[in-house]
Amino acid sequence: MASTTSKVSRRDEDGREHVVHVTKSGPRRELACDTCDWRQGAQFLPWLKAQEHLAEAHRATIDPTA
Repeated sequence: MASTTSKVSRRDEDGREHVVHVTKSGPRRELACDTCDWRQGAQFLPWLKAQEHLAEAHRATIDPTA
């Protein structure tokens, strides 16, 4: 089964970008943070969990696409 990857990115107050990659393989999704090597599996709401990690671990809450 092929996997697909998307990403959630946020900037912190200093303008540094932090990225969590969301890899989908079947019903499971794997989250991986580029900044701190945090990894977690997620079956539901992976993008919300990625946003929560970025806000809590890196204080990165600014959406660069907004």
